[in-house]
Amino acid sequence: MCGRFVLFTTDESLLAAVGTLPGVTEVHAPEGTPGPRYNLAPTQTVPVVRLDLPTAQVDPARWGLLPHWKKDDSGPPLFNARGETVATKPSFRDAFKKQRGLIPMDGYYEWHDDGSGKRPYFVSLGEVMWVAALWATGLDRLSATMVTTDSHGPLEWLHNRLPRLLRTDEVEQWVTGTPAQAAELLHPTPVDYLERLTVRPVDKAVGSVRNDYAELIAEN
Repeated sequence: MCGRFVLFTTDESLLAAVGTLPGVTEVHAPEGTPGPRYNLAPTQTVPVVRLDLPTAQVDPARWGLLPHWKKDDSGPPLFNARGETVATKPSFRDAFKKQRGLIPMDGYYEWHDDGSGKRPYFVSLGEVMWVAALWATGLDRLSATMVTTDSHGPLEWLHNRLPRLLRTDEVEQWVTGTPAQAAELLHPTPVDYLERLTVRPVDKAVGSVRNDYAELIAEN
């Protein structure tokens, strides 16, 4: 799973990163972009990227999908969608058909117990990463969820789940392809991508959502 992440690339820097995606020549953010965050948690505001090539739009969204049939925002937030069932589970299947997008992140946190208790680790690439996402507009607000898969390869030791991090050459297929084409990407992130990631232990203060500052991602 992915329940906390970091995005300090914001404003013009984020729009510039979106502009590097294949096929994108225009980027719009009519409501601006959320400010830098170092400990984003479910139900908080995250940016969602949607493509109508050659245009991309970045909008603030609730992290936790609100399907069109939801009557209120009660219940556990749908912040992760399992790749194994995302195309068929009632909570996600409508969005999977035609409302796929991206959630950008500079890294995410995962907790691992090495025998002496759980501690947080920060996973990053050194540049913006693009996570396969779904969006919806239930309750008249934009919301989103991240797709996850089984973990494997160099990150298998850390946790049994992994956000579906997309290579840039997979982005267009995920966001604008048919449901069948998008389903071809519902496998774990390719190992060659995962091998580029760095993983470092960080301060346990990240466990509290009240803590949100740059020092959280420093090696500890």
